[in-house]
Amino acid sequence: MDTKTIIETAEEHLIHTYNRYQIVLDKGDGVHLYDTDGKEYLDFGAGIAVFALGYNNKEYNDALKTQIDKLVHTSNYFYNEPAAKAAKMLTKATGMDRVFFTNSGTEAVEGAIKLAKKYAYLKDGSTDHEIIAMEHSFHGRSMGALAVTGNKHYQEAFGPMIPGIRFAQYNNLESVKELVNEKTCAIIFETVQGEGGVYPAKKEFIEGVRKLCDEKGILLILDEIQCGMGRTGSMFAYQQYGVKPDIVTVAKALGCGVPVGAFAAKDEVAKALVPGDHGTTYGGNPLACAAAVKVFELFDSLKVLDNVKEVGAYLASELDKIVAEYDIATERRGMGLIQGLQLSVNPKDVIANALDNGLILFSAGTNVIRFVPPLVITKADVDEMIVRLKKSLDSCR
Repeated sequence: MDTKTIIETAEEHLIHTYNRYQIVLDKGDGVHLYDTDGKEYLDFGAGIAVFALGYNNKEYNDALKTQIDKLVHTSNYFYNEPAAKAAKMLTKATGMDRVFFTNSGTEAVEGAIKLAKKYAYLKDGSTDHEIIAMEHSFHGRSMGALAVTGNKHYQEAFGPMIPGIRFAQYNNLESVKELVNEKTCAIIFETVQGEGGVYPAKKEFIEGVRKLCDEKGILLILDEIQCGMGRTGSMFAYQQYGVKPDIVTVAKALGCGVPVGAFAAKDEVAKALVPGDHGTTYGGNPLACAAAVKVFELFDSLKVLDNVKEVGAYLASELDKIVAEYDIATERRGMGLIQGLQLSVNPKDVIANALDNGLILFSAGTNVIRFVPPLVITKADVDEMIVRLKKSLDSCR
């Protein structure tokens, strides 16, 4: 099908939950994508922080092809080698003890919520426990994940939400303390708020919440679905703060394009879930876990974390120059290769211009452009991005 026919067919048959750009992406190579008309795009969105290794990595592709020829799926009533390997790798990377594999980040959050509630139930037999989440957060669109997402716009048509969710102000420790009571079983937040506008946690905030949880017997759940898997320069962002959660949620770059997520927990907490409490048909299948295994191997062989530290610092410095040069760019913030550029104009206009200039970007919050490129980008890729970004900003001045 040609581009026009593909778009028309999709519009006729897909439920309209996305306002898609009038572009049909066809293939990728390295940090570039190509549409069906042959136009090239420098990708600084990575499928929204997913394709950490870039496109068409031969080792990654070959690992999936090998697993497809061997075994794609089997029930979780049986063991499979890729799941065992991936679980060992993920527990080592997170510092947790046990893992449950899911199909997505949203499902990982759902599982984390259930685990926290079951753990609390086993302690006191109560079923009215509460969870503290953060304003302007984003944890997913299923009913449990939506309930802890601090944006009423996402929730208003789908109420009532699950009860017992209270919202504090992100990076405001006192607002969290004010909400804690004897029913509080967990506090959940993103180590770096992504959809909310790219806001990293302040050191005193995350340390203070960890201390509060320890004092009150509350579980700390950190959502690292977007900011984890190396994006900030450490495997998980919380490791830069010297803080460890009780439960962590992971997805996106865990499979680098193959749908796989997970929640991982400390042993004492994880043991709260027993057979019959939770399950999944596809989660942890051999294909998804083979992808995760190869991702961890390539992170090591390609020295991805070293690259993120070096190129992430360079990206931040170049975006700081944009702030100094352009009145419509008011602030840069972020960690590693998750950066946000706050604007005084509508970021959608800049993003549309960027597409015309062969640059893929996404927004965050109401006035922020988000930069979440593949973690294998080079300084030369940053330089090319800046050239295209300036053209896009110039059209909005």
